[in-house]
Amino acid sequence: MPTELSPLTSMGLMTKESPLATKKGSQPLVVGLPKEISNQERRIVLTPEAVGLLSNSGIQVVVESGSGLQAKFKDQDYSDAGAKISYSRSEVLAADVLLKIAPPTLEEIKEMSPGACLISALQLENQTAEFIHALNEKKITAVAFEYLEDKVGGMPVVRAMSEIAGSTVMLIASEYLSSVNEGKGLILGGVTGVPPTQVVIIGAGTVAEYAARTALGLGANIKVFDNHIYKLRRIKQVIGQQIYTSTIDNFTLSQALAEADVVIGALRAEKGKNKIVVTEEMVANMMHGSIIIDVGIDQGGCFETSRMTSHDEPVYRIHDVIHYCVPNIASRVARTASYSLSNIFTPIVLQMADLGGAEEMIFNYKWFLRGVYTYRGSLTHAVLARKFGLNHKELQLLLAARY
Repeated sequence: MPTELSPLTSMGLMTKESPLATKKGSQPLVVGLPKEISNQERRIVLTPEAVGLLSNSGIQVVVESGSGLQAKFKDQDYSDAGAKISYSRSEVLAADVLLKIAPPTLEEIKEMSPGACLISALQLENQTAEFIHALNEKKITAVAFEYLEDKVGGMPVVRAMSEIAGSTVMLIASEYLSSVNEGKGLILGGVTGVPPTQVVIIGAGTVAEYAARTALGLGANIKVFDNHIYKLRRIKQVIGQQIYTSTIDNFTLSQALAEADVVIGALRAEKGKNKIVVTEEMVANMMHGSIIIDVGIDQGGCFETSRMTSHDEPVYRIHDVIHYCVPNIASRVARTASYSLSNIFTPIVLQMADLGGAEEMIFNYKWFLRGVYTYRGSLTHAVLARKFGLNHKELQLLLAARY
């Protein structure tokens, strides 16, 4: 078993067994954890400690062999926690509730049970109309975890992964500024007698907050840009320092970019897609060897020169500016990210089992409903419908018709 103390344990949630969780009052709910096969994904949604809690509550968890290895969780860890270890991918994909990080492939959707519930990332920029049709043919209730809300209107998965990404981007920047990686040969921060490195952060949300904390802790100078004044005011308050902030205008941003050693793209997507705020001309005027990290690349990014990369080949150069555009940055620290995700999804699965399934969750909890994009053969997400020119139905109306 892992040596770390799980947050679930420290919060006192690992208590005596609760009554048997059932699916619609009959059979136990079956939760599947398939092995991730795409985008160099190393995270897993549930840790062994979380699986133990679910198992003690009467929920059957089926884990595909090797699912947790890249996050340093062994099959034996899951088996000891009460999970069934399966060597059949088809068996895992046939679960009542499928918990994944990356969206399933078309082949994986074919293996899923009709009417099952899928909880995974949507990764809007990568999706196709065929993906939506495949889910609807199986009448899958699909939930995009990046759209899930909590009871106070926050987005817990986005917040958790943004905290990790924001802390990690500065470590990535430090790697590629070094001479070893043919960067500018700078230390991220500064030393006595040498001017500090210049960091520009575009966006003032959670990623920006944690990136700014890390950069300031290392001794860098930072400039934060966003078009929402309340976000700029908030980031100054939570950091507790008088940092440079500005709204986004081409002249001021261009000047800051021309002097920057590191530029972080951390704008939050609006209406399903990011807006390009940094043109190729701006990139061409940046210093040679500087680095761009586009955290929002999975939703289109905010640099005209951005294109999605992978952990195998994370960077490329345009105008001798290094571009790092990997969509799943949190996967670099898979174990930390897995614990964070597990703390979010364990209570959700427990609630689902208690109510009797995904449909009851949708009906009872608006925060869960907001993540649903296909339901019983219908597309229910307006942004997806516009993107692919498909018809969609309002989920509230579908539920009203049912009840």
